[in-house]
Amino acid sequence: MEMRFSKSNDALGTKNRGNACESSLCTLCRADCKGKCETWLSSMVGRKLLYPRSFGLVTAGANNTSHVGVSYNSLRIQGYAYGAQGLTGEMSSSADDCIFPNVSLETEFGKQRKTKIRMPLMTGALGSTFIAEKYWNSFAIGGALIGIPVVIGENVVGVDRNSEIGGGETKQGKIKSAPELDRRIETYLRYFDGYGAIIVQLNVEDTRNGVAEYVVDKYGDKCIIELKWGQGAKNIGGEIQVRSLEYAMFLKDRGYVVDPDPSLPEVHQGFEQGAIKSFARHSRLGGTNLPTVAHVQEDFMNSVEYLRGLGFERITLKTGSYGMEELAMAIKFATEAELDLLTIDGSGGGTGMSPWNMMQSWGVPSINLHAKAHEYASILSAKGKNVVDMSFAGGFALEDSVFKALALGAPYTKLICMGRGIMIPGFLGANIEGAINPERRAAVSGNWNELPKTVLEVGKTADEIFAGYHDLADKIGKDEMKNIPYGAIGFYTLADKLGCGLQQLMAGARKFSLEQITRQEIFSGNRETAEETGIPHVTDVNNESAKKILNF
Repeated sequence: MEMRFSKSNDALGTKNRGNACESSLCTLCRADCKGKCETWLSSMVGRKLLYPRSFGLVTAGANNTSHVGVSYNSLRIQGYAYGAQGLTGEMSSSADDCIFPNVSLETEFGKQRKTKIRMPLMTGALGSTFIAEKYWNSFAIGGALIGIPVVIGENVVGVDRNSEIGGGETKQGKIKSAPELDRRIETYLRYFDGYGAIIVQLNVEDTRNGVAEYVVDKYGDKCIIELKWGQGAKNIGGEIQVRSLEYAMFLKDRGYVVDPDPSLPEVHQGFEQGAIKSFARHSRLGGTNLPTVAHVQEDFMNSVEYLRGLGFERITLKTGSYGMEELAMAIKFATEAELDLLTIDGSGGGTGMSPWNMMQSWGVPSINLHAKAHEYASILSAKGKNVVDMSFAGGFALEDSVFKALALGAPYTKLICMGRGIMIPGFLGANIEGAINPERRAAVSGNWNELPKTVLEVGKTADEIFAGYHDLADKIGKDEMKNIPYGAIGFYTLADKLGCGLQQLMAGARKFSLEQITRQEIFSGNRETAEETGIPHVTDVNNESAKKILNF
């Protein structure tokens, strides 16, 4: 398949360090990267990167004229020469009001209790990986300041060596303390202003350890709880890699699958002699004792009922890129249980330690999965069901992909989930902060001793480097900026670029609020994509109405 993205983009002055994938990110994204892919550079210069460089000296033309194969890059965005829908308040359809800054990106999701968000984004599940732990302040504070949901992924309590589970006066499986989970929740809530949410995910081990009970007892309705069926990057449970024999033994004692088994004498000897250098910790598969769809449904409904009985007002579900049967179950069960959100993660994405060839070969690609999600949701809607709100995930990083995914899933898709794309500004900001302030380098997990040329071309200080710095300072106050990690400033800056780009695309489609976006705002760049997605080919859209104009 021909890809939209090459290793360099002369128009924007961007360059991928490695191979570019469908999202525009490198297949292997490094925390210490010195640039400069589009997302990396956008985290500093923001909406400036919506336009070609060297204005006044250049002309620029698109090179994305050939659409081969089926992917989100084979969808194109519709534009119209007249009309306007979705203007709010006292705004009229005059040219003075129909400007892209007036496009509203605010939306909400949920059933009984709505969760408001400032723009249709959420983070992927950032769980027990050390990347998530090291850069959490950037991700959480940035997400809270932007006003979007941030998801705490699986196993955070289980891998925390300072957490206490069972023993003493507590029953087996009962959490006595969970300092890392507390840190993550409280970091987000510190800057939460009513927009967004902190979501805590449950897998098999989390359920056994009593994470839901701990969260609701300590934080009440401040958190959303998420059941997890899977993810798009792999068809097994989550993994991390550890390089300490002692830590590997700790994880095995916590009940995890550790490979190779650190309790075996031959493995112990191999580690001491250097033949074995690391251990992989794996989570368990869910649903292994559920032989039929009916059993899955009963178990799922019981789990939801139990969580509601604990006191959770808002419950969500995350599912992976399984086949059509599991997709149908996820949509139907989540709808019948009146869940607040269903995140559908297609193959191609991923933020953790997924086996490489598994990530390359397993599951349903995002665009196919999301197209079928819309079809199945429409079947339920036609039966009079109030279909669960949905979030699409799996390889998104740019504003045009956000628009396409919202349109492909309309009206059911309320937001788009980004994993790696929103982690890049966290990495970059930490590196910049550590280079400018060496005394904070270790604390922020910075990887640079000095600013590289790619950053110095933008600026030397935080207020020079980050285009969103002064806007954020105006929002929270200049004095508070000293408490904001540079990674969060980078995240805020990137979100401004994505938001502005989305506003421009929506204005061109004459849609001034998100609920006005429909599947009529996109068309397929080739016949194969049209067949797979149900989105008509570019020359078929409005073809009949065009002929009526000619014959009028």
